[in-house]
Amino acid sequence: MPSRTATSMQSTAGFWLSLSAALASRGVTLHVPDHVSIQTIDAVVDTLQLDVQEADGLPGWFNLELGVDVDGQRVSLLPILARALDLPTLALPAAATELPDAVVHLRLDDQRHLRIPLADIRRYLAPLTEWLEQLDQRGLQLPIARSDVLADMLDQSLALRAPKTLTRLSRALRGDWKPLNPPDPEGLQAALRDYQWAGVRWLDFLAEYGLGGILADDMGLGKTMQVLAHLLAERRKQAARGDALRPSLVVMPTSLVPNWQSEAARFAPSLRVLTLHGGDRHQQFDAIAQHDLVLTTYALLHRDIDLLKRHHFGLAVFDEAQALRNASTLGARAARELMADRRLAMTGTPIENHLGELWAQTDLVLPGLFGTARDFATRYRNPIEKQQDQARKEQLHARLRPFVLRRNKSEVAKELPAKTLITRRIAIEGKQRDLYESLRLAMHKKVRQAIGKRGLNASSIIILDALLKLRQVCCDPALVKLPEAKKVGISAKREYFQEMLQELLEEGRRILVFSQFTEMLDLLEADLQHAAIAYTRLDGSTKDRAVPVQSFQSGSVPVMLISLKAGGTGLNLTAADTVIHYDPWWNPAVMRQAEDRAHRIGQDKPVFVYSLVCEDTVEDRILELQSRKAELAKAILEGGSVDAMSLDEATLNALFAPPR
Repeated sequence: MPSRTATSMQSTAGFWLSLSAALASRGVTLHVPDHVSIQTIDAVVDTLQLDVQEADGLPGWFNLELGVDVDGQRVSLLPILARALDLPTLALPAAATELPDAVVHLRLDDQRHLRIPLADIRRYLAPLTEWLEQLDQRGLQLPIARSDVLADMLDQSLALRAPKTLTRLSRALRGDWKPLNPPDPEGLQAALRDYQWAGVRWLDFLAEYGLGGILADDMGLGKTMQVLAHLLAERRKQAARGDALRPSLVVMPTSLVPNWQSEAARFAPSLRVLTLHGGDRHQQFDAIAQHDLVLTTYALLHRDIDLLKRHHFGLAVFDEAQALRNASTLGARAARELMADRRLAMTGTPIENHLGELWAQTDLVLPGLFGTARDFATRYRNPIEKQQDQARKEQLHARLRPFVLRRNKSEVAKELPAKTLITRRIAIEGKQRDLYESLRLAMHKKVRQAIGKRGLNASSIIILDALLKLRQVCCDPALVKLPEAKKVGISAKREYFQEMLQELLEEGRRILVFSQFTEMLDLLEADLQHAAIAYTRLDGSTKDRAVPVQSFQSGSVPVMLISLKAGGTGLNLTAADTVIHYDPWWNPAVMRQAEDRAHRIGQDKPVFVYSLVCEDTVEDRILELQSRKAELAKAILEGGSVDAMSLDEATLNALFAPPR
């Protein structure tokens, strides 16, 4: 039996052997006692090779193995490297003091250590470090979306054995891609703009390699049109190859069903469309295979998943995919259960609040690209959001680039008329200011007490209620359910709105008015009736959304009142040339979506967007918070600076701050 000393030396032998060259250069000789059995073996560097194979039984993944010859036998280096990742000698990049002929001793077993030049092993290690932590008994498995790892290997002229499809994909992900057969959307009843053709070609690239992606164009740039063109082109290719023509499934908010139905009928009438909606929808599931395009909603997805997952779809599309930004919801879990060859997310706002939302949508369409949510938080979300790590932000942007297509209006739709953003600040005085100040002091005290007692996270309901009351005072004190609020009787913003509306109507403007509060819409509706101004209204209680939309679009009425939640997406209201945000929302992306009901393809007039903000109130502070949220989305999707996103006590104190 070996002595305790011998066992200790064997366990640390790699460390001492790695130091031997440096010690020798300083005249120090390393002696190994006779009773300690340590064998050093030189690796045959010329036999270092990366072997890649498509994973059996796991479509969309590949197995990766790194091996070297040792004493005539093939030895896997991956588990050895995984154990050695913490060695300072393997640090990336190499230390400035590292010798050109430096070697590393990697422990094979209790007695044998493999000696291999550091420069050689580091070239292989660099692209794999992120993945070695996931090594298990199955070996190292990567999603095909990470085939760029192979391109890194090829760039360094490393020995690589892999299927041609994967090496082609690895280069394609680096931008070296030419379509085998350019897409031909036969039957498309529309002329695509250049950027829309580029979008169809990008979708064709994803289809060629069986990849998912996120189509993240600005609202109004025709994402639906591009997807319809892609479906037509894919159907033509599949028919030419003799492939089975599997239907495509589109999941969307309920409000978008009429839009998809009408656009498919108008622009792709040859597609056979089936809508799974209503109480009798279960009778239609057997007909899915006889259709090209199947439409359903997020509200029904988790209820119908047992029936839907019996069918094999060629493509699953998730429109307004930010609805799935919480991966733990029933809808998000059901979306992952669908059987589809590929998945595509459509959203103008892939990031609304934090990077975790981006992970949820990316993992839905490209499983494994960023590992688990915890992996993503450790590697990207925390460094970017909390430490403003620019290097990690750039890495994330580069990783996403092949799979996220995002164009904004200023880049690609030069012919689209301008959108002018105007903030109108309104002073509140007298009784309304007194009410605001009394509530601000009382609510801030209540929030501080709650945080002191329960902590910040457990106080969210109290915080939101306090901020809600302050926002309601700004809109109209009549919204606040307190006796003292009823005594105020005036609203500076409401009076300003009435005067502003009259001026705009005299100029011949067509106006959309958004508010988060349906009770505020009730008050504005009463004002319009009193002034004999024709209007229409859309909110969560609207049964047939097409009726108010048609009324406004046809020119029958000049004003449309819309609740932000019910009408912020899925509407085409290009008859409007003016948008009024009666009350600002925390999330600027939601406000931009609402504005883009008017500022979208088909608009032939400049659009003016007015935000009504009560000066020196919580609404002013909301605008400051908005800019931080917008910066995060821009930084990740378009490249830019990064700012922290957490709602901490300092931010809360700013929201409840006294007048300046």
